[in-house]
This record gives sequence, structure tokens and C-alpha cells, in this order.
Amino acid sequence: MLFALVGVVVLALLGAVHRYLWRRFVGDTTAPGSPLRRAGTVAAFVLPLLSVGAMTSGRAGAPFWLQQVLAWPGFLWLACLLYLTLALLVGEVVRPLLLRVLARRDGTPGTAESGTAPDVLADVRGETRPRTEELVPSRSGGVPTGSEAVTGTAPEPVTEPEAEPASDVPAAPATTASTLAPGPSRRLFVSRVVGGAAAAAGLATVGYGTYGVLRGPSVRRITVPLARLPRAAHGFRIAVVSDIHIGPILGRAHTRRIVDTINATSPDLVAVVGDLVDGSVADLGSAAEPLAALRARHGSFFVTGNHEYFSGAEQWVDHVRELGLIPLENARVEIGGFDLAGVNDIAGETEGQGPDFARALGDRDRGRAAVLLAHQPVVIHDAVEHGVDLQLSGHTHGGQLWPGNFLAELANPTVDGLERYGDTQLFVSRGAGAWGPPVRVGAPSDITVVELASRQA
Repeated sequence: MLFALVGVVVLALLGAVHRYLWRRFVGDTTAPGSPLRRAGTVAAFVLPLLSVGAMTSGRAGAPFWLQQVLAWPGFLWLACLLYLTLALLVGEVVRPLLLRVLARRDGTPGTAESGTAPDVLADVRGETRPRTEELVPSRSGGVPTGSEAVTGTAPEPVTEPEAEPASDVPAAPATTASTLAPGPSRRLFVSRVVGGAAAAAGLATVGYGTYGVLRGPSVRRITVPLARLPRAAHGFRIAVVSDIHIGPILGRAHTRRIVDTINATSPDLVAVVGDLVDGSVADLGSAAEPLAALRARHGSFFVTGNHEYFSGAEQWVDHVRELGLIPLENARVEIGGFDLAGVNDIAGETEGQGPDFARALGDRDRGRAAVLLAHQPVVIHDAVEHGVDLQLSGHTHGGQLWPGNFLAELANPTVDGLERYGDTQLFVSRGAGAWGPPVRVGAPSDITVVELASRQA
């Protein structure tokens, strides 16, 4: 019941936002019945349907080719929807200011709201012309005066003979309503300027964010001192990669870029901390195969993320093992100088496969340093309780799409980077891929080389 209610609220919100975008980009800038208005109206219905299809096709078991067809336009439109809306909201502040500036320039006393001054019409250049009533000559041959000028009616005919006009007085040129027909209004001009600027800003933002994802992750490096790390392990380097999100959009080429980037850092160990895929082994197994080329002196390790449990976690654990990665399912191994442990993601609790810290860390030697791989940062308090020195996580994407980082902060203790919780340090990666829209704004993708430092060195 709650899920259905949330779905209704989300659909209502999407409908309202699309209505707002249609009004500002189409309704306020195009003429009724014009080809542009018809095209904009069609797009306002088709684009949200593509987005819904992109989000639901995988869960509904649609053929993978159909998921790929829907994914690009559907998910990209969600990013466009966000940044076009934000740009328009900024435009709502600019709109009345621009109208006032134009009104002052024209020297009219009109308000910004109406866009025209009393008894004034604006032409396409913003120039003004006084309203002029069409004058109707009276039967006396003169110009109507008094009530005649107001009502536009001629007086009753008179019996006196009409006087001939003086031959030396030039006739006034005829003035008709058609000669004063106004051009596009000031409001239409402002709507087109604001709408065009908002469209340019929103689409440019999405384009730049898409380029960043398709270009691949950058490498960042941090040094983390561990009090219990022996001198022999000083300088040990772990390549941390999370949230690769192989799926209908990011496929085999994306995986290859990530593998090449990791191998170029020559790490001692590779840690893949969850959300590797968005789909089944049957659809994405071949796209994950480049992972077999990962090279590290102490091997490559994997823990599940929440998206693995949407995609068949058990099958994926088996598949990455075949590719040469070592799954740590609530397990621990001893690496030279420290313990490396891994726990399942919280999402596995629905299948009875959630995180088990007692199993992974309960019987270990507390005199040794411990590094924990856990997809979600929220388990940091369990890590502190079990004496972990360093937890490596992902999940947040650093917010992925600004201002998503503010929402991510509400659900996660740390969104990006290194922070300390008691005697435990938590490092959160922004991730190497993207979920949903293949777009990142304000949170570039990364692979992080964590260098462990011994305080004894």
C-alpha cells in the first residue's frame, strides 16, 4: 500500500513538472496550432513515457535489446528534466526584472506583470506607439468633437448646405487600425529569451555531465595512516573502485576503460566494493569479462552492493569468481601485515544474506590492523564496534547529480572522501560509473588509490 502511494505521488510530481516545462518552453513561446507547439506537446507526452519505460523495463523482464533502446533517451531525459527545471526556476527570478528593464527603457509606466502600459502597444523592437482611435468624418465634413469623438458616431444630419473645404488646406492622411497592428508583445519576447537561455544552460550541463561519464573515471590518491599497521606494510596500495554499474548503457567498453585505468596504477590489491552491475549474468556476463584482466600483486576482491541483489547476487558472485576476483561474503583473509574483511550489502537481508560482522571479524586478532570492504557507508557504526581501522565504501556516487549530494547527506554519514569515526576511518568513493542517467554533475567519477601508512615507519 505504501509503495503504491509513493508511486502515485512520484507520478503526480512528474506530471506537474512536465506541465510546468511545457508551459514555459512551449505554451508561452509558440502560437496555438503552430507546428512548434504541436511538436512540443507531443514531446511532453512521449519523453516521460520513455523515462518510465527505462526505469521499469529491467524489473519487468523486458528483452535486453528493448532495455537498451529505452535506456538512452529515457534516462537522459530525467537528467534534462532536472536541469531544465532548475534553469527555469532561476528564470522565474530574472523574468520580472527583465520586463521592468524593458518597460523603463521604453519610458512606459506599465507593470512588469502586464507587459504593456495603459493605452500603449509594444512592437517587436520594444518601441511604443500611442493608441489611436480610427476617426470617422462627420457629415459636416469636419472632425467629430465632444461625444462624437468618444462614441465614434456621426451627428444627425443638418439642413444647412455643406461648406466646401478650403482649397489651400491639405487633406490629413487617413489613419486606420491596420497601420497600428502590434508585433510580438514584450511578454512573448521575454518568454523566448528566458526559455532559450534556460534550455541552453540545462542541455549544456547534461551534455558536459554525459561526456564526463563516457570519458571514464579519473584517478585520485590519498594516504591513510593506520596505528596498527606494521612497518613492513607501509606504502601498501589498494585501488578502490565502486559503483561501476555495467548495464544497458554502460557496457563492455566502459568495463575495459576502468580495468585499464586500474592496471595503470600498479596497485598491490584491487577492491571492488559493490554495485558492479544493473542486470542479469545472462544479459551482462560478457560485458563484465574485461575484469579478468585486472592485475594486482595480492589479487582482486569483491563485495556485493544493493544492485547485485536486484540482479541475481548469487549468480554474479559465481561469475566474478570465474573471472578471477575473490568474493568476500562475510569473510576475512590475511594480507601481509593486516586483515582484509568484507561483508554483504544490507539489501541481502531480504534474502537472508545480509552483513554478518561477527562472522567476518568476530574471532580475529585485535592486535592486527583491519581493513573492511562494505558497500554502504551506513554500516560504519558496526565497523567501529568491531575495531576496524579503515572501512572502504561506495554507494553514494558523491551525489552524482547536483544538488543530489544534499539528499545523499541525509541518508549517509559520509558522502565522499575520508572521515574519522572514533578509532575507525571511513573512505567513500564517488564511484566509477553512473546509475540511471549516464550523467554526473558536481561529482566526477573516480578510482582511488588508497596508500596505507604505518605510524611505526
